[in-house]
Amino acid sequence: MQIEPSNRTMKMSRIVVLLCFILVASTGFVNGSVKKKDVGIYELKKGHLSAKFTNWGATIISVVVPDKNGKLDDVILGYNSVKDYVNDTTHFGAIVGRVANRIGGAQFTLNGTHYKLVANDGKNTLHGGPIGFGDVVWKVHTYKNSGPDPHIVFTYHSFDGQQGFPGDLQVFVTYALIGNNKLSVKMNAKALNKPTPVNLAQHAYWNLGGHNSGSILSEKVQIFGSKITVVDNRTRERNTI
Repeated sequence: MQIEPSNRTMKMSRIVVLLCFILVASTGFVNGSVKKKDVGIYELKKGHLSAKFTNWGATIISVVVPDKNGKLDDVILGYNSVKDYVNDTTHFGAIVGRVANRIGGAQFTLNGTHYKLVANDGKNTLHGGPIGFGDVVWKVHTYKNSGPDPHIVFTYHSFDGQQGFPGDLQVFVTYALIGNNKLSVKMNAKALNKPTPVNLAQHAYWNLGGHNSGSILSEKVQIFGSKITVVDNRTRERNTI
């Protein structure tokens, strides 16, 4: 997927310096099985461009960029603390899965086997169920603070039967700053022992004018997608995100 930048983003500063990752102290809260030592905030910087992430849901917390006049602003919608992300129900900035969007009736048949999932959107399963990939702690697999492609990689192991989905699944998400003022997001998943449906999505909400600038109705996005998710008449309106 490629998103065409607006005139504002195309005129951003092209200053390039060494990109580094800064691990900020872990947040100080406990929520159920989530322990404060397990969740952290990670920041990457490149010139005036900076981005913050947390391993709770492999979530983008902020992306601060300069406009054509050099004014810095955060173009991602979200919260001020990781605790708010733990309690969030809108998937701000998170990786959602195993299957983004809705599975009608919270069930499907694969290779002749019928599977019943955990419903969390009426009778449907939305974004992987009540405990999807955006609602768990990911591991920080690696981070690189020098070289031509500095990056951070989050990983998550989804177990067989989680939310009703078959098979173990290993998931990798890589965030990197590449080229001039470009944030790259790569998502990969590997089924380990059974066929399983997978449709990952990065669920960030963007406002290119800055998150306090008001409506985004004047902004346009172009997505070069080779395929779309087909819906039926029952869920056509409900599948609009």
